[in-house]
Amino acid sequence: MPLDRTGRARQRVRMIRALFSLPCLLAMVTSSLAAPLEVGMARTDITPPAGYRMRGYFNERLATGTADPLFAKAIVLRQGDERAALVFCDLIAVSPQVAQAARNRASNATGIPAEHICIAATHSHTSPMFSGSLRAFFHARAMEKWGHDAFEMVDYPKTLADGIVKAITDAHAALRPNTLRIAAGEQRGLAFNRRFHMKDGTVRFNPGVLNPDIVRTAGPTDPQLHVLSAHGADGKAVGALAVFAMHLDTVGGTLWSGDYPHHMEQTMRATLGAGFQMAFGAGTCGDINHVDVTVKERRLAAEIGRTLGERAVKILAQSKPVTGPSLAVRRVVVEAPRQTFSAEAITAAAAKMDQIGGKLPFLAQVEINKVYDAGQRRGNTLPLEVQVFRLGADTAIVCLPGEVFVELGLAIKDRSPFPNTLVIELANEDIAYVPTRKAFVEGSYEVVNSRVKSGAGEMLVEAAAKLLLQLRP
Repeated sequence: MPLDRTGRARQRVRMIRALFSLPCLLAMVTSSLAAPLEVGMARTDITPPAGYRMRGYFNERLATGTADPLFAKAIVLRQGDERAALVFCDLIAVSPQVAQAARNRASNATGIPAEHICIAATHSHTSPMFSGSLRAFFHARAMEKWGHDAFEMVDYPKTLADGIVKAITDAHAALRPNTLRIAAGEQRGLAFNRRFHMKDGTVRFNPGVLNPDIVRTAGPTDPQLHVLSAHGADGKAVGALAVFAMHLDTVGGTLWSGDYPHHMEQTMRATLGAGFQMAFGAGTCGDINHVDVTVKERRLAAEIGRTLGERAVKILAQSKPVTGPSLAVRRVVVEAPRQTFSAEAITAAAAKMDQIGGKLPFLAQVEINKVYDAGQRRGNTLPLEVQVFRLGADTAIVCLPGEVFVELGLAIKDRSPFPNTLVIELANEDIAYVPTRKAFVEGSYEVVNSRVKSGAGEMLVEAAAKLLLQLRP
């Protein structure tokens, strides 16, 4: 029945009352008074001296010089009373001891809560060995032989923590009102899943180029390249965080190097200016590398970095402002079940550690090191921290520990309420590989080298999904 004049008037009153109800008024006031988002970026050189041990493989390898410096690159965010920091280090991994010490010190210096600080590694295989079971063994052997360790001529863990803290404090001092912009595109032809089903029914990692026994790949890739950029009042990009899922193992040798992200940043600077800063976050790439087994040729760091840099510049030109900037951070610690071994097995592994880097089969060396490492840990679980940083209504960053399989990162993106979800691995902890349940059944290198039990990766996915839902707009 059509409303009469009185009915229409009453309807208008109800609409006005609804519009100006307390929740609506609060939302309008909050929106109009929202504090501006500030961004600061800074870097410090964390390159060790020549002669220091390098990490990346299973033999004792000493650096002979520097191809390009290693950096700790910090991004600090502030909006009103909310503060956060992300640091990306040109390292294969960050030990939890260094990460926690640096987070606590940086928090005391800047007021950023330690839980709101993420310290991630890019996973460069041409970076220093300063923690882990292999370092402990090599160090103990040197001390027993010479009474000192000639290959640790500096206290690198302290030097590293100092560098990380300085990067954060410098970035905090550089905070300025900035506009965050987000862009995403695909980059195919660079990253490949390195696990394959073979004719004999097994799954192998890196079975060799043109191997006739390859049947098919055992998993997907994530071709998405995210570029999160900060722009000043003039609209010019002053810096960016790029996230891409591919192993940083494209250099090799004995020179310190940040691997392909170094060349990526240089390529972007050629277009965006020498003052442009790029931090690189490793996407979930525990089973992804740069080896295309269908061809003999292999792309190296300079070409890969140049290709990614050129693609990032094109993507950046199509970026859009992060919708409704609203900085917030949530975290949770997941108690993941870890692999444990008997005292006899650990003793036997310790007795065989001096055979690593020798003629033992590769996977046997990996197993020995894993069991030896298990003896350095306590308890039946590993505390794994998951962090989520909300930047706006459409953009969030997830930080995970370990070398996470790409399927797990894709699952987080699929379940996220944020259209732009950047998933970054190797944050705050050094726990080797985090495979899927499926991969644990299939086996091969990443499973042999994992410290967690089957299901731990899916626990991280669940934790991240819950945090993202808590922070959804």
